[in-house]
Amino acid sequence: MLQKIPLSKVLFLDIETVPEFPTFKDLDDKTQELYGQKTKFLQKENSVEELYDRAGIYAEFGKIVCISVGYIHASSLGEQIRLKSFYNDDEEVILREFVALLEDSNVFSILCGHNAKEFDFPFICRRLLINGITLPPVLDIAGKKPWEINHLDTMELWKFGDYKAYTSLSLLCHVFKIPTPKDDISGADVARVYYEEKNLERIKVYCEKDVVALMQLLRKMIGKSLIKEDKILYS
Repeated sequence: MLQKIPLSKVLFLDIETVPEFPTFKDLDDKTQELYGQKTKFLQKENSVEELYDRAGIYAEFGKIVCISVGYIHASSLGEQIRLKSFYNDDEEVILREFVALLEDSNVFSILCGHNAKEFDFPFICRRLLINGITLPPVLDIAGKKPWEINHLDTMELWKFGDYKAYTSLSLLCHVFKIPTPKDDISGADVARVYYEEKNLERIKVYCEKDVVALMQLLRKMIGKSLIKEDKILYS
């Protein structure tokens, strides 16, 4: 069945998130209390203040600073990877531009990410609702049957029904011998780069590299050759 995935209809994506505020002390008293409740089972070895660097993984306490997307463009010259990113200090701007892409395009009917069913897709949906933005049809999955949801997740594909372990994108790229550029930051650095360096461009570059790795991984998984570096068009 993997070989039947129509790659031309797949929009690949990755998001970068950070805590909504720079430090725990920037939260109002009620939000501090609720964050403490959210993380109480993690407070055996760390204080709630020390755990605030995790706030970016919770949609209630984090925000999206970048959504990068990629698609495969086929022409007489062969296949290309084309990338586009939405990044801004104003999360609502990012989300509205992303939704406009989804709604304006008649091409992409499938969304794909790595660990996206557990993180990227629900995080985007939750932040859309928090920002008062209607869910686009491809993300509005309430009441749909599993086979009606056009979401692909390379981590789920790799599990083959085994739900015991998380496998990172970088590990899968390594075992599939997919060359990836050396990054100067990791996911753990994104909040620091955003709040201390104020360098959204650097975060965008990192996010787009993850999208390329994701796209190459899915190609490997369905038995297709990698797209060469000179055929990758970054934004």
